[in-house]
Amino acid sequence: MAGTAHQKVASKKAREKKPIPFSWVFGGLIVVLIGGYVYLSNAEPAPEPPLQYAAADVSYQKPFRAVHEMGGSPPIRFLPKDQPQPKIVLPATYHDFGLIGARAVVEHRFMVRNDGEGPLTISRAYTTCGCTTAEFTARVIPPGKIALVTLIFNAGFHDTRGQVVKRGIIIESNDRGNSKTEFWARASVAQG
Repeated sequence: MAGTAHQKVASKKAREKKPIPFSWVFGGLIVVLIGGYVYLSNAEPAPEPPLQYAAADVSYQKPFRAVHEMGGSPPIRFLPKDQPQPKIVLPATYHDFGLIGARAVVEHRFMVRNDGEGPLTISRAYTTCGCTTAEFTARVIPPGKIALVTLIFNAGFHDTRGQVVKRGIIIESNDRGNSKTEFWARASVAQG
């Protein structure tokens, strides 16, 4: 009988529980939605597929190295409007190195393609930090050709242990419609 009386008391308590107020449910839903929005708006773009090109498509006219610089920009020399124009295309603009060592030197190759009818000239290129350099196979890219750009990030250049870093390459070119373009890379640097 004691078990039955205990069950009756527990059953009565269960029936007496107050429902969760609607404002709590609604408030919880709002928190989840805001958190999801913040997470998605801060997410990095998905990595691009590997570059595909033929060796014959790569231009090697005036190769150069871009570094971090604080100087001003020389004026861009655009082609006359009545001549065939270049068109810069960056098939991929972002790379995530993932977790790297605190003194690691990592590289990633990007591509600059000229889909226009005039020669594409890179007037200036620079990186966003002294820990990053970029090697370009060409400063001048003929129509239908590409230049390869190797971004090199040195995690040991300054102390970035335990940090997530984002570094970029800024390119200024003679494409009238898109004279400033960018590549970005991200790395999670290990503690030590």
